[in-house]
Amino acid sequence: MTVKLKNLLILALAAGLLFGFLLWGILRPDAAVSTAERRPLTQRPQLTVQTMLNGQFAERFERYTLDQFPLRDDLRTLKSLTGFYLLRQRDQHGIYLADGQAAKLDYPLHEDSLDYALSRLSYIYDTLLAGTDAHIYAAVVPDKGYYLAEANGYPSMDYDALFAAVAEQMPWARHIDLTPFLTADSYYATDAHWRQECLPGVADALAQAMGAVLADTAYTEVTADAPFYGVYCGQSALPLAPDALRYLTSETLDACRVYDYETDTWRSVYDTAQASGDDPYALFLSGSKSLLRLENPNAATDRALVIFRDSFASSLAPLLASGYKTITLVDIRYLAPERLAQYLTITDQDVLFLYSTTVLNASDAMK
Repeated sequence: MTVKLKNLLILALAAGLLFGFLLWGILRPDAAVSTAERRPLTQRPQLTVQTMLNGQFAERFERYTLDQFPLRDDLRTLKSLTGFYLLRQRDQHGIYLADGQAAKLDYPLHEDSLDYALSRLSYIYDTLLAGTDAHIYAAVVPDKGYYLAEANGYPSMDYDALFAAVAEQMPWARHIDLTPFLTADSYYATDAHWRQECLPGVADALAQAMGAVLADTAYTEVTADAPFYGVYCGQSALPLAPDALRYLTSETLDACRVYDYETDTWRSVYDTAQASGDDPYALFLSGSKSLLRLENPNAATDRALVIFRDSFASSLAPLLASGYKTITLVDIRYLAPERLAQYLTITDQDVLFLYSTTVLNASDAMK
């Protein structure tokens, strides 16, 4: 075979591959979401004179082709494997591996985001809590990086500065330190969230600080049938081993029910069907909800608790149920603080502000 013929064959093969992928991309139906990344994928943009002239079409079309490229997930995995294990890169897509855990780089501390988050919490205090007999507490949930990043040579946000800012800007709350009750192993290896089976000590610490008595801590641990592939599996594009998704039951929790203000329906504490869905962590209190009320019909007390929270509270709140008659959970990522007075009347309840460092450091979602 001559050199010229060999070059022609190589050129023809390359052109065939490019044309084949182009044709494949045109003919295959567009995917609506990325199951691996748990996000919607960009859809084909509409071509108009206005979007052509202002450059929006070209920008959106580029995002569209990147999201809808054939074999996209497989190629992402190949890239991540090459980066981690061949090129020895320390992270992929902001995800790093350390001590058997996948974790996300959360660096540096974004003071503007933290200030915005704390201003929204202060607004809640000023409009709903000031002048009441409520007992107000605050606790910050550290992300995995608190235990992993600096110890393994990765950039770490200034957690001490974050904790200090929360204490300084929320002087009207009693602050509860959760860091002694957690370790890196308190979190799922493939996800950002903490493991419920590791939280009885956290729940007990919160209850003691708030003067509540947890009357039923005789939990039975149940393991969901489906493996749990956390959000870092898709974000890192690495073939990570799944976690086991476990939840804790008790006589108290079996009797509890949860009212969903969004759908005007009653639910159970655990939505076990979610364990095999796109977001298995939604097993806990049915996932992201703006306003929920957990009721304990067998409570030996009339005490009530209101938790202003993010998703970390979904798995923690059930472990506080035996100490209260009702627990109301409010997520201002979905319900604006200006509307809270329509749903909440605060008198003498316990009130807990429970937010993760992740949300405080990226608070754009707060309304």
